[in-house]
Amino acid sequence: MATTDHRKQSLYFPEEMLSEIEHEAERQDRSLSWIVQQAWKIARTDLRRIPSPNDVLDPPSNG
Repeated sequence: MATTDHRKQSLYFPEEMLSEIEHEAERQDRSLSWIVQQAWKIARTDLRRIPSPNDVLDPPSNG
């Protein structure tokens, strides 16, 4: 059986976004944490396509 890491982390959302997350959590009868975790799982592939500032500032070396 896989173990789950239950570290606590504070996240801060704009009021309107938090309201939408709360509404969705209520609609699905799920916790806020579950909604955010599912959103991350869905969005992470798309987010990895966005270059980081380091990618822009440090071009790959040809060596």
